[in-house]
Amino acid sequence: MPTILIIDDERAIRNVLKDILSNEGFKVEEAADGEEGLKKFQAGSFDVVLCDIKMPKLDGIEFLQKVMETGSDTPVIIISGHGNIETAVDAVKKGAFDYISKPPDLNRLLITIRNAMDKTTLVQETKVLKRKVSKVQEIIGESEAIVRIKETIDKVAPTDARVLVTGGNGSGKELVARWLHEKSNRASGPLVEVNCAAIPGELIESELFGHEKGSFTSAIKQRIGKFEQASGGTLFLDEIGDMSLSAQAKVLRALQEGKITRVGGDKEIAVDVRVVAATNKDLLKEVEEKNFRLDLYHRLGVILIHVPSLNERRDDIPLLVDKFLDDIATEYGQAKKGIEKKAIDTLKNHDWTGNIRELRNVVERLVILSGKEITAADVSAYV
Repeated sequence: MPTILIIDDERAIRNVLKDILSNEGFKVEEAADGEEGLKKFQAGSFDVVLCDIKMPKLDGIEFLQKVMETGSDTPVIIISGHGNIETAVDAVKKGAFDYISKPPDLNRLLITIRNAMDKTTLVQETKVLKRKVSKVQEIIGESEAIVRIKETIDKVAPTDARVLVTGGNGSGKELVARWLHEKSNRASGPLVEVNCAAIPGELIESELFGHEKGSFTSAIKQRIGKFEQASGGTLFLDEIGDMSLSAQAKVLRALQEGKITRVGGDKEIAVDVRVVAATNKDLLKEVEEKNFRLDLYHRLGVILIHVPSLNERRDDIPLLVDKFLDDIATEYGQAKKGIEKKAIDTLKNHDWTGNIRELRNVVERLVILSGKEITAADVSAYV
């Protein structure tokens, strides 16, 4: 049921509007002045606000300005018996959805409310679509390590230097790789991602280099590998520490010569690829244990970028939580949920073994299970 907040210092006007809107199927809440209305607005979730101009404590225009400062998409319809054209124009310029004179025409009021709700729906859908089509999410954080990573990306991205990104699972290695591509001269080309840990060892070479028809039992047709698909762009080799030694040898040759050979083929194919690799393993330790080639390590690690764990950048947690609350509100098509400072402090003290990915899941869980505002008690109960 859509909820409407009526803010007016005249009880009779509030009663009339409440009766009309209740009969039309709306849930109605009231406030007797702008200050009370602002408190209710901040504490609740409303589809439309009807607001008078001349009120004690906080007038309608001041209320409107404070709503606009929050970045809320909730439409505010100004209703006043003291207005004129200049007042109406000023209200709309300051962000009001519309201006209606008292006494309001019933049909026009209902049409305006429906239009305001339709606009809110369109705005929310547009945000969701923009989020879906946007290429890369922002790297959130102001800690020294994150600032240094952003600066390194800005310096390295325009070059073709190979980059090795290290860090724990869920720390954001893939996001670094995406920004390296996005800010490079290859941004108009493809970004092809390969999770080396998710592909069986016997199939990794076919995945990377392709194969010819009949080269093995299930090769019923020719396959173009990821190196060829990424030609002119960037190839992101995620979890490269899990790649087999035989595949490592072929990757090394591809990096040295800029050529690959499909499995079962003998033709050399030139590829123009920038390789960005990532791993959650200590590759030098893997070299000592004969699981990774030292020459490949040096080929991949022209530039080294280490992404810190969330436990190493706890001061970024408030920024990350705020971003996730925005994203989740947009995804769910609802108002952004607030969170207590004590709840943030509790989150900052948590042991984040799953890093950013775990924090994102926790924030979504809290949004779903908490009340109007996320409290420290919610964090203790659900994290």
